[in-house]
Amino acid sequence: MKSKLNLTNKSIFLFALIFLFSTSFINGQSGQYKENTEIGSFGGISYYLGDLNNSHFNNSIPNFGLMVRKNIDRRISYKGTFMLVNIAADDRNSSDEFASQRGLHFSNNMFEENGSSIYELSGQFEFNFLPYELGNPLYKWTPFIYSGLSLFNFNPKAENKNGEWISLQPLGTEGQGTTQFPDRKKYSLIQFAIPIGGGVKFAVSEHFNIILEYGIRKTFTDYLDDVSTTYAGENPNSANPYPIGMSLEAQEMSDPVPASEKHTLGEERGDPNKNDWYSFAGITLSFKIPKTTIGCDY
Repeated sequence: MKSKLNLTNKSIFLFALIFLFSTSFINGQSGQYKENTEIGSFGGISYYLGDLNNSHFNNSIPNFGLMVRKNIDRRISYKGTFMLVNIAADDRNSSDEFASQRGLHFSNNMFEENGSSIYELSGQFEFNFLPYELGNPLYKWTPFIYSGLSLFNFNPKAENKNGEWISLQPLGTEGQGTTQFPDRKKYSLIQFAIPIGGGVKFAVSEHFNIILEYGIRKTFTDYLDDVSTTYAGENPNSANPYPIGMSLEAQEMSDPVPASEKHTLGEERGDPNKNDWYSFAGITLSFKIPKTTIGCDY
């Protein structure tokens, strides 16, 4: 009985030695992971999908962004981003017959005269499919995905007959705010979206990343382009072809085609069953912030 106990104790002791040696070897090879923070900038192209465009990467415009990322371990990170997203579309450049007859256009683009971008703040969680760590030769690249929550401000504009770019939301181009359409309310210019995306990370050095990324934003509005439902005017059976309270400029921007081609009340202007999306693709360059304080592992 005593020899059996001694044998068992020896086995446990031997197993413990092997475990400690293996752990030390692994740590010596890969190192204990330390949380770290990165800052970086993004550059690429952006576009939108909605009533005036249904093709990916059509009407792509440059966009920019800044980000801060907190790396929890080799798999999980969370980050905050600020982005300037530019989108636009124009029926007059479309080969689609319905779109060319509709003749609408919009821009939310800082590169237009008096234009501005979509301003987005976003918080996201990232998941790396492979272990990833800057400065560790074992974990130099990984595909990743992310999601979270975004808050954005937008302001679609269009060019009137005088060549001036004007904001469309205050006009109520689909009869919003008139007594004839009490169910049509003016949409808010501040909205939430769900960011979804992914890409590939490459560790160039101990402190420097290059990240290729594609992202989409599922919005909860159909008015990124100021187009959603039916025309509000040109009622041939009424003395007032447009709703009372709809300004002349709103009438013009609602249906900016020649008088002989005006659309009638209730005719399709957009599809209210599908909300708009905006997307972007590009490259992020990010840098790990070096720690300047002495940690417990010193």
